[in-house]
Amino acid sequence: MYLLGLGLVLLLMKYLEVDPVATWSWWVVLAPFAAAAAWWAWADATGYTKRRAMEKMELKKKQRIEKQRESLGLKPGKRR
Repeated sequence: MYLLGLGLVLLLMKYLEVDPVATWSWWVVLAPFAAAAAWWAWADATGYTKRRAMEKMELKKKQRIEKQRESLGLKPGKRR
């Protein structure tokens, strides 16, 4: 996501002809977009994205269970 933001900022600076970026090659300005696409392709191919989503769901599940235990008056502790 950072690469996409950097690409947008560089693209805007190139379009508005802000000095140092105005003199740069278009290849340099558009390189963050290619890097972002490569990152997303790698993340999807290796399962990184899916693992991160599963970790977030597991964390939410644990927090929900802990909140329900506290509302029932049970101490969140070790299981027997």
